[in-house]
Amino acid sequence: MFKLFAFFLLFISVRANNRSKPNVLLIIVDDLRPSLGVYGCKNAFTPNIDKLAKKSVVFTNAFTQQALCAPSRNSFLTSRRPDSLHLYDFYSYWRDTVGNYTTIPQLFKENGYFTYSVGKVFHPGISSNFTDDAKFSWSKTPYHPPTEKYKEAKVCVTGNGSLARNLLCPVIVKEQPGGSLPDLESLSAAKDFLKYHNQITNLPYFLAVGFHKPHIPIKFPIEYLKYHPLEDVQIPLNHQQPSLLPKVAWNPWNDIRNRDDIKALNISFPFGNVPDGTIKRIIQHYNAAVTYIDDLIGDLLKSIDKNTIVVLTGDHGWSMSEHGEFSKYSNFDVATRVPLIIHVPGVTNLQSVSKEIVELVDLFPTLVDLTELTNPLEVCLTGNVNLKLCTEGKSLMPLINPHLSDKIYTKYAAFTQYPRPGEYPTSKPDSDQPHLRDIKIMGYSIRTVQYRYTEWVEFSNKNFTPNWKNIYGRELYDHFIDPDENLNLITRLQLQDVANALSKQLRLGWRYI
Repeated sequence: MFKLFAFFLLFISVRANNRSKPNVLLIIVDDLRPSLGVYGCKNAFTPNIDKLAKKSVVFTNAFTQQALCAPSRNSFLTSRRPDSLHLYDFYSYWRDTVGNYTTIPQLFKENGYFTYSVGKVFHPGISSNFTDDAKFSWSKTPYHPPTEKYKEAKVCVTGNGSLARNLLCPVIVKEQPGGSLPDLESLSAAKDFLKYHNQITNLPYFLAVGFHKPHIPIKFPIEYLKYHPLEDVQIPLNHQQPSLLPKVAWNPWNDIRNRDDIKALNISFPFGNVPDGTIKRIIQHYNAAVTYIDDLIGDLLKSIDKNTIVVLTGDHGWSMSEHGEFSKYSNFDVATRVPLIIHVPGVTNLQSVSKEIVELVDLFPTLVDLTELTNPLEVCLTGNVNLKLCTEGKSLMPLINPHLSDKIYTKYAAFTQYPRPGEYPTSKPDSDQPHLRDIKIMGYSIRTVQYRYTEWVEFSNKNFTPNWKNIYGRELYDHFIDPDENLNLITRLQLQDVANALSKQLRLGWRYI
């Protein structure tokens, strides 16, 4: 009888402890640059994200590690950088090829949380073992919306009434195959989970929701265009290729060129200019798609309780004619800088803004510290890179709640990288999305508060190492005088000491910042 009573007390204690733990909602928006009202974007209409920001920490200098979906997502979900994962494309699974590294949701699952994935969280395909890493990371089979199978279908109405595979694709939802859109279905699945979760289990939850838009094709309900009149759209001043940009740095936006509406413009490869009218429509449609997702996020946030940590970010940015480029696939700020908004109940009751340099690999140790899930994560030093659980980032806890942290946030630079198959832009092999077997050059970039410095160097796709002696191009931008990264200052003799110091730091790497 005593044993039964003791077990009952333990059961009650566990239930009470579980209830006291905060839930976590991670929202990942595909291809989302900081084109949001809270980030000062004049073309944005994002009232729901802006409302979330009013009770959050807003990080204005947050950077991804590579401006491509699978490498970025695997990087921040494991807190390992692309060179540690050996993943720069879409075609390998880290547990099979590098190490059995723990993911954010996996650690929460192993420590008493119910974990669930809705939409695009891990990149689908071999890079997440064709299962979204389900065996390890999720308590329940991840949800993918049924209409996702139509994402590349010819469903975009053209001027003559035919259907095409366009870049710009405003639609009437009820006329779409399946009568819906993937992000609408993901929202419904996430809300259903939140509604019924407490009836299924008493465990706190870690819910990750990945919205597809504004990723191409830029397909969204047509009514969202009304928030973005074409006459209000302004083309970036730097919509031409910079004269001193190394050819290896150029991304020829092959994915955009392959869309029917852009293909019809017959733009010369690789440096042809997109007509101004088309640039304006691309910007208009991207911002309309962001407003659409903002609407869904607002609906989702109504379903959470007051004991929920909310993190909102993108996997990388997206260029809309800056430097004459489109899409991602580069080391420029416009491709690597992302929004990062973190709400912590009882802590971030008012909006605060952090201008510190932060990286998406910092997210894992931050969530561990915010939830006190385990002891703080150990840093993956050179001798312990094979550890199942360690971090290549730094906890943002000192920036979110300095009163509860005995540490000082000291990072002063972010590291990004992008691969190329050669020093001149090509469509085959694809300069923007080269397969590992084709990668011959890696662009390594360091971003401080004032500077971005990049070296494009020879790279071995066999042993995953750079040859710093063989350089194909260098870039240096001063953000104090050139925040849009238009003027490559690498040839300025008076800045050679600066360039040399940044080069030394770049080669030393992230462990020494």
